[in-house]
Amino acid sequence: MDAIVARPNDLESFWMPYTANRDFKARPRMCVSARGMYYRSADGRPILDGTAGLWCVNAGHCAPRIVEAVQRQVAELDFAPTFQFGHPKAFELAGRLAQLFPPSLSHAFFANSGSEAVDTALKIALAYHRARGEGQRTRLIGRERGYHGSGFGGMAVGGIAKNRAMFGAMVQPVDHLRHTHLAANAFSRGAPDHGAELADDLERLVALHDASTIAAVIVEPLAGSTGVLVPPKGYLARLRETCDRHGILLIFDEVITGFGRLGTTSAADYFGVVPDLMVLAKAITNAVVPMGAVMSSGAIYEAVVDASPTPIELFHGYTYSGHPLACAAALATLDVYRDDALFSRAASLAPLWEDAVHRLADRRHVVDVRNLGLVGAIELAPREGAPGARGMDAVQLAFDAGLMIRVTGDIIALSPPLVITEDEIETIVLTLATVLDAVE
Repeated sequence: MDAIVARPNDLESFWMPYTANRDFKARPRMCVSARGMYYRSADGRPILDGTAGLWCVNAGHCAPRIVEAVQRQVAELDFAPTFQFGHPKAFELAGRLAQLFPPSLSHAFFANSGSEAVDTALKIALAYHRARGEGQRTRLIGRERGYHGSGFGGMAVGGIAKNRAMFGAMVQPVDHLRHTHLAANAFSRGAPDHGAELADDLERLVALHDASTIAAVIVEPLAGSTGVLVPPKGYLARLRETCDRHGILLIFDEVITGFGRLGTTSAADYFGVVPDLMVLAKAITNAVVPMGAVMSSGAIYEAVVDASPTPIELFHGYTYSGHPLACAAALATLDVYRDDALFSRAASLAPLWEDAVHRLADRRHVVDVRNLGLVGAIELAPREGAPGARGMDAVQLAFDAGLMIRVTGDIIALSPPLVITEDEIETIVLTLATVLDAVE
């Protein structure tokens, strides 16, 4: 593609999300096509995707079976409402998901993004307690350094300060567990040894607020967008036990960890801890069409439906919930995951990936390396007086060298598509080594 044609004449009108707009528009990093493990830049260079787009393209870009499924669907049924009507693929997809995840998570509620799915899960939790005669359970517990999307509910339970700073009180009442990122765990391989006791922070909040006021706790099993914070061994199981003891629902935000990222279907499978509600998005459609979902336990679904005094049991939903194109993309994506054994492929590559990313531990400015499954993080010391600047320089240098990375502040996050090869893992590490040597 001609580079001049590929780059728009005017970059100003698009207000870009989570982006340093002035910096990008001065030095645009434009992707104009993609296939497999690679983007192609506006000047025609291949860019190795070290981030699966945005944690979401697990089956690689433009996977033919997914593309063809969406093309067929848009020619057959472009849209059908799911308010009081339906279409077959929404029901087929819900059934497929119920078979894929832990058996208790038997019902799917569809949304259009992780942010919408988080807000849906929070609403379902509140509706469940009200249906059971415990409407006083309205408090929601998130975690410091957690990320649960950009809706007001998700930001309220989220714990990234800059995401919250401009937007006032948001949803209340909310409180937060302490995060699990401990200096003692620096350079851990896989789940760190220290910090399971941090789950007992929930008991502190129970004592402060009274368990009878708390509806749900929401955590990312592995916190991704805040810089890859891997849960300490035993932490999630301990959290589950405390929630059970006090009648509090446990919500796992698996927008990042769902669909093979850890070498299993979900983090719930990986850690052997089953939540009451599970939030999904991103890789559910391989990012071809936006979609989110909440997997709910049958007990929650039945409590809300059976207790309703009105024909509509849950007054919640979105115009595009279960959109036909999204359902077609998701069903084809699940077929690719199964037929190409991508989850077990990720599991088999995880030890090689771990060794590879930890080879960067002795590079200049590196203060920590951590990993789990096909996720890695290289944390850099911030530049004095300019936090985040070193990370942004790394993004540009990597792009110039033919590699896409993601940063949170000065933390480089890596999450390649599950179709990555051993040679491509080596390319990522060698390129990053060069980048880290060049970053001032």
